[in-house]
Amino acid sequence: MKRKLTIALVAHDQRKADMVEWAVFNADFLSQHKIVCTGTTGSLIEKAFADKGVEAEVQRMHSGPYGGDAEIAAMVVRKEIDLAVFLIDDLSAQPHEADIQMLLRQCRVHNVPIACNRYSADLMITSTLWDDDTYQPTAPQYIHYKRD
Repeated sequence: MKRKLTIALVAHDQRKADMVEWAVFNADFLSQHKIVCTGTTGSLIEKAFADKGVEAEVQRMHSGPYGGDAEIAAMVVRKEIDLAVFLIDDLSAQPHEADIQMLLRQCRVHNVPIACNRYSADLMITSTLWDDDTYQPTAPQYIHYKRD
């Protein structure tokens, strides 16, 4: 592994079990990096890792409804997050929807890869680009398009 990544892990209540299972399955990879989580998700991942004897650096922010999504979005803006995995409960309304959309938007605007399901998360963490010191992602271009 060339460099230590900072990976944000966020999961809505109905997706927390899925996130913990995914994190344990990928514990070898995740334990080599810094993990930043919203509060409850972080607690569950820390416990699951401890139960499996996995040592990992996990930083817990506030719970999502209490600003954890916003705290992670601020880290994205400051270029402190390399990758985000956000398992969203698309079947339930969320009281903090504005914070959720802000985190998703900041990842898109600041060109931070964000996976919203396990399959895309697996594809992202297995990318060889993480090990390529010469790879530089192209910055998004926001150019006004003039219609005829």
